[in-house]
Amino acid sequence: MKIEINGLVYAYETYGEGEPLLVLHGFTGCKESWRPFSWQTDYHIIAVDLPGHGETDAPSYKERYKMEQVAADLAELLTILNVDKAHVLGYSMGGRLAIAFACLYPERVRTLVLENCTAGLETEVEREARIRQDEELAKTLLQDGVATFIEKWERIPLFASQDSLPKERKEQLRQQRLRNSPVGLAGSLRGMGTGVQPSFWEELKHLCMPVLLLSGAYDEKFFHILSRMKEKLPDAQFVQISDAGHAIHVEQPEKFDTIVREFLQSHKEGIS
Repeated sequence: MKIEINGLVYAYETYGEGEPLLVLHGFTGCKESWRPFSWQTDYHIIAVDLPGHGETDAPSYKERYKMEQVAADLAELLTILNVDKAHVLGYSMGGRLAIAFACLYPERVRTLVLENCTAGLETEVEREARIRQDEELAKTLLQDGVATFIEKWERIPLFASQDSLPKERKEQLRQQRLRNSPVGLAGSLRGMGTGVQPSFWEELKHLCMPVLLLSGAYDEKFFHILSRMKEKLPDAQFVQISDAGHAIHVEQPEKFDTIVREFLQSHKEGIS
């Protein structure tokens, strides 16, 4: 399905029955990333292609990818779908967006599930370095195309633990990533990257909804980031999953499915 929100055409899909669960993919991902999981038997899934990804519009101007703007779009989408409040799950870039959404629209969030993400960078030096890094990646995308970029992207240390995935699964992931456009991915890096987004670290203490933090045992960087986030969040559980790196839902889907399901079930409406 497609819908225009604030001048941008979003692709999304809904399925399943029960309380709404908004799911947000990572960079180079898409709404189909969440189809394999069993939550649809108990939840009404709302899966969205984020700007520059999948079948959603890929504008050439980076301002349209701003975190605050995309969060506002998601709030409008929920309103259009007659959803007052939803469970929200996000991975990596989608996790950063989930944090932004929860900070800006806390009344729309029942629970928050965050898989290997950050609340932002805290110093100007860090932000400037990341902006330069993302700008180089964006230029590479536009110059060399998606195929060359994805080939390099899949080899970065962050995804080294995916080498052990079955060949068929790796090819499936690659084909899904290749469906993105260079303009869209470049725009996402420039407008929604960690360097340009606001830091939400100080806002975490105000998030009163239950939060589940998920880290892969091989991803030491995000283990430390999520550990710090747990200290700031009023109501957070932190689970480290063995034999997984950055993309837990890809590397250990059954464990991920079970842990998320148990958390959501324990926080259904009317259950304390």
